Amino acid sequence: MKENAKYIIGMDLGTTNCAMAYVEYPTAGNEKPEIKNFAIPQLTGPGVVEERPLLPSFMYIASEIEFPKGSLDLPWISGQNYFVGEFAQKRGAESPKRLVSSAKSWLCNEGVSREDKILPSGNDVECEKFSPIETSAKYLQHLKNAWNHKMAATDKNAVMEKQTIYITVPASFDAVARDLTLKAASLAGLSNVTLLEEPQAAFYSWINNMDAKWRKEVKEGDVILVFDIGGGTTDFSLIYVGQQDGEMSLNRIAVGNHILLGGDNMDVALANLVRTKLEASGKKIDNWQFQALWYSARAAKEALLSDPKAEKVPVTILSRGKSVIGGVIKSEILKSEIESILIEGFLPKSGSDEMPLKQKSSGITELGLPYASDPAITRHLAKFLTEHVSNENYKKKAGASFIHPSAMLFNGGVMKSDLLQGRVLETINSWLEKEKSQNVKLLPSTNMDLAVARGAAYFGIVKTGAGIRIKGGTARSYYIGLETAMPAVPGMRAPMKALCVVPAKTEEGSVIAVPGKEFGLRVGEASEFKLFASTTHKAEAPGTILEEWSEGDLLETPPLETSLEKKDGLEGVVPVKIETHVTEIGTVEIWCVSRDDKNRWKLEFNIRENE
Repeated sequence: MKENAKYIIGMDLGTTNCAMAYVEYPTAGNEKPEIKNFAIPQLTGPGVVEERPLLPSFMYIASEIEFPKGSLDLPWISGQNYFVGEFAQKRGAESPKRLVSSAKSWLCNEGVSREDKILPSGNDVECEKFSPIETSAKYLQHLKNAWNHKMAATDKNAVMEKQTIYITVPASFDAVARDLTLKAASLAGLSNVTLLEEPQAAFYSWINNMDAKWRKEVKEGDVILVFDIGGGTTDFSLIYVGQQDGEMSLNRIAVGNHILLGGDNMDVALANLVRTKLEASGKKIDNWQFQALWYSARAAKEALLSDPKAEKVPVTILSRGKSVIGGVIKSEILKSEIESILIEGFLPKSGSDEMPLKQKSSGITELGLPYASDPAITRHLAKFLTEHVSNENYKKKAGASFIHPSAMLFNGGVMKSDLLQGRVLETINSWLEKEKSQNVKLLPSTNMDLAVARGAAYFGIVKTGAGIRIKGGTARSYYIGLETAMPAVPGMRAPMKALCVVPAKTEEGSVIAVPGKEFGLRVGEASEFKLFASTTHKAEAPGTILEEWSEGDLLETPPLETSLEKKDGLEGVVPVKIETHVTEIGTVEIWCVSRDDKNRWKLEFNIRENE
């Protein structure tokens, strides 16, 4: 908790939309405060500021003559040439070359420098450029300014900078993407930020909505599959219902790999459908118009999936013909077309033994987003469940070829469609029936657009000691490699010892001060840091040093190669004590603290893959 914080704020920094929820800190007499959605003021047209439940994750960079002076001003800022939110999304559909989108997907793209000014991508229009991290910071800055405008106008202690903030990220985000998310928050002026995985947040939201009734919806031994399709990613998580001290407990036992596959892919497929229709009628669509079509298709998809009564939505893009001034090209998308393309293209019926297809890639490509080569989400799900069938926290059924979920929670705007939910359930149940297991139970979802933000706020309540916590705990013990101090000998490397820094079953969020003597940290030169994992050495306490071990006792994880920054003139071998943080997002942070406590160096290892 941040000192004197009044609120806990949950933020969903989404690929397509951002959302925010908040709750007051629990106090005596208010042990279960109400979580509230934050309506976000934003531009909805030139000179028009209105509140919306979501902030679309789009930024438009206007030319100097595009809008009247002052028409892009917000209550808290004036004179800027860019804007984010609903109007940015609308305007970008008409002029896509000036629109920045999918910044979150770019943030996790290893193929580019994520701090370079590369957005809008593929742009031949002269306009200001932003990096993925800067764009993410702009969204967070808008949320911060909107909050301060509404909530702190008369109470300076309510400014967001003084509150406790939880920002959600995909469970599969890599360490760099997580660090850059925190850096984006820092650029926006937010320091007290903790990251939380999106599928966990969605499940926390479900627990909050169900209140005490959640214990009647699931039973001991259940395996709950959280199935989350966002704008840019598909995330899977498994939560096991166990028992501890006579009470039901929740344990996260598996998280899926990073899959860059989601609503963006679906929007492109729908745009391609409309282009085919238009070209069949003799209208040629160039690349500029196709980009506009992409954004229009997204709006059409959201409209059709959110309105059960809608049967079709018109789609329009600007004409490029020289003889037509202000002309438009019109088409439409039918609900039946959306359902057909999304179901058969992205959720095809497949077997539990059908894995994602690998396509041969061209030797030279554009530096774009590394989308999954196979769009069939059902095959990615089969791979995930198969990979985790031998999970030690799950009692494998005899003859099972994949882990059998017994309950399921959907999340993500795309999954609001009953038809899409039905196809996923139909596919999973066909796998279960083949292996003589009961059908999966559907857990009731509410307001999938806001669930992640609300769940993040609920997690903040959990961190105060109230509410129900999803536990995980490391399945293994972890050791950092120690090079033995001894004279150099030609042709012989100094023997390696192993220092226990994380004992098995350590809960996420734990901070461990490793007791014992100081160690030497090499600073200012390239070094290799080794981390070992063990399922056999589970009894050691932090600080235990293994002088030697049998083959197979310790598994070496991929080493971290880096050169640690010199600080306060400290370089060479610096005496340090070690402190370990096991984070909520599946990483071990090993902090090396100087003797005077003034300097700290962080080594971060992703243990989720090893778990």
